[in-house]
Amino acid sequence: MTGSGDDALTRKFQSAVAHYNAGQYAAAQQELEALSQALPHSFDVQELLGVVYSAEGQDAKATAPLAQAVRLQPKSGPARNNLAANLARLGKSELAEKEFKKVVELEPESYGANHNLGEFYARLGRIAAAIPYLEKGQRENPSAYENGYDLALAYEETGHLREARLELQSLLKQKDAAELHNLLAEVEEQSGDFVTAVNEYETAAHMDPSESNLFDWGSELLVHQTPEPAIAVFSAGVTRYPNSARLAVGLGMALYLKGSFDDAVKSLLRAIDLNPSDVRPYDFLSKAYDRSPSQADEVIGRFRRLAELRPRDPQAAVYYALSLWKGKRSETSSDYLNQVESLLKKAVSLDPKSAEAHLQLGNLYSQRKKYAEAVPEYQTALSLSPSLPDAHFRLGQAYTHLGQKELADKEFQVHQRLYQQQLADEDKQRSEIKQFVYSMKGASSER
Repeated sequence: MTGSGDDALTRKFQSAVAHYNAGQYAAAQQELEALSQALPHSFDVQELLGVVYSAEGQDAKATAPLAQAVRLQPKSGPARNNLAANLARLGKSELAEKEFKKVVELEPESYGANHNLGEFYARLGRIAAAIPYLEKGQRENPSAYENGYDLALAYEETGHLREARLELQSLLKQKDAAELHNLLAEVEEQSGDFVTAVNEYETAAHMDPSESNLFDWGSELLVHQTPEPAIAVFSAGVTRYPNSARLAVGLGMALYLKGSFDDAVKSLLRAIDLNPSDVRPYDFLSKAYDRSPSQADEVIGRFRRLAELRPRDPQAAVYYALSLWKGKRSETSSDYLNQVESLLKKAVSLDPKSAEAHLQLGNLYSQRKKYAEAVPEYQTALSLSPSLPDAHFRLGQAYTHLGQKELADKEFQVHQRLYQQQLADEDKQRSEIKQFVYSMKGASSER
């Protein structure tokens, strides 16, 4: 031991080491704390005490002995790495970065030093900064799977798709792993090679039919609007993972694309019940419900719950209003329309810039033949979103009822032009689905 030739203290330290190696951290801690008092300038004691604290999850207590070990041996790469890792866990990123970089300065050819600094930057989201160190680590140890995967991921996230592909192909020669096929699929998708991307996602899912891999495979089919194979994948996923909300959403969206609106509504209702606070599926439920109002009571109940969960959310109020409006139309009494109006007015008060809320309020006034009140709502909606075809058409109708033919004709002409543009925009639905899918990829899997 450094700084002491005392045999008794040496035996106590060796006992602490034995306890640490056996995972008996409490015993090691007790012995090392006593030794630390007797040997405050012992590098071995201070470093091991810090490591023991870290192993016990006591990172705040670990900092002092780890820092002391660095002061005692400032050129020790392992000591500085232990301190850097401790500081990173405590969220002291600037201090941790300084220590990680010092380790690289001390050991520039070390795989571990470069890998650790690269990993540190990657965890902070500083991907561009991570790449040079991950590259250096890979050159020093080409067989390092973890570093290679992180490097490929960093390449993919920064748009270096060729480099990512080459790194993944190299790793696949070492280890045929599902996660490599999944990441390669991401690379091919970004490269525009849909067929290869699907094949790689499928390979990953067959090798490891995890919730995440099944979702990724089905989502790729969904994004490119191939609903039938997507339905098959999501159906298998829902059977295997019945509590996965996002697989249920994916199935609902695939059924919607196929035109199976009743089944789409059922699947989306299931997804919402699994995770009622996630607002993302409600928009697609609303669209499917427009095509299939047969489950009105069920849908209205879910939108009511959303409005109760999110009383300050204007979109929740709009959803609830529209579900009532559509679901109760067959009733002889029109009292429900008062509730619809109240909800839409609430949405407008919560968000005066909601074009949809103004549009729907205008539609309600038109249904009630209050055309003079409908016109300013349509005008407001169009001032907020000039490219709404339906708003121009409805405004034209209101003008017609008010006897303002010239203004009406103008709105009908704009509507026709915008409507034709909308029909020609084949990528609009795909873009909406793609955006939704990517947001779901970041979601947790099975609840």
